[in-house]
Amino acid sequence: MTDPYAERRAVARAAYLEACELELRAFKPGNVGLHAEGHGMTVADFRLSAAASAPCLCDPALPLGERIFHAIAATRRVVACNTNLGIVLLAAPLILAFETQAPGEPLRRAVTRVLAGTTRADAEWVYRAIRLAEPGGLGQVPEQDVGSAPTASLQEVMGLAAGRDRIAYQYTNSFSDIFDHAIPSYHTALSRWGAEEWAAVAVFVSLLKRFPDSHVERKFGTRYTGMIAERMARLERALSESPEPKRVVGLLREVDTEFKRWGVNPGTTADLTVACLLAARLGGLPDLGRGNHVLPLPVKEFC
Repeated sequence: MTDPYAERRAVARAAYLEACELELRAFKPGNVGLHAEGHGMTVADFRLSAAASAPCLCDPALPLGERIFHAIAATRRVVACNTNLGIVLLAAPLILAFETQAPGEPLRRAVTRVLAGTTRADAEWVYRAIRLAEPGGLGQVPEQDVGSAPTASLQEVMGLAAGRDRIAYQYTNSFSDIFDHAIPSYHTALSRWGAEEWAAVAVFVSLLKRFPDSHVERKFGTRYTGMIAERMARLERALSESPEPKRVVGLLREVDTEFKRWGVNPGTTADLTVACLLAARLGGLPDLGRGNHVLPLPVKEFC
């Protein structure tokens, strides 16, 4: 029997790998990328993680929660640290929504449908994924803590964390940071410069200026929040005033060095940037399928 969704899954898988690779190519201060490594992680770690997690995220036999767990389990078999929990949590609903999109259904509406249909079983699998990934600074909460069994749907437990975690926030707000803010920023920058790497930088800077990074605040509280927003405002201003974004590389290096000296890694914002790049593709990036995308590594079957 012909699989009616096979082609869409192939597109989603390629788009996911491209988004992960492009995010590594973008100069994002404080993060790991081709410009600079850090925080005990390498570019190779992230590339291996993308390749390992891609098949699980696009596995038609798995519901949402299981896709997330198996993607993280596959990742932990190839790297020894948490490289992609946030990426996987954001990518999984986008990919499932794209795979099951009805004719004429906008991607955002499909994502909203997928999230509204999550179950307690999805939450259980995601809790297992979180415990396996061991994200830094997780702590404990009085209700629906990941150390215990959830008693509500995945969207409901994410709603309890939405005020302190920007990835959880997307689950209860139809990925509003992505669709309302990041994608418009991406297309504006791409139209201006014609370079996806720099459009990704613009997205990262814009998001981090406006939304405190959950990963940073779990580690440091609000100690660096104002400073980070100020640095991003400087970068956003420099990018807007520069006819060529490469002229801002010096300032990017300065801020990157500063962040890494303090141990500041805006990982949640990097994850949101990957989600933006993925959603832009799945939602109809104009040149999708023209053969000019970058695939970082052959995908191995890790699931």
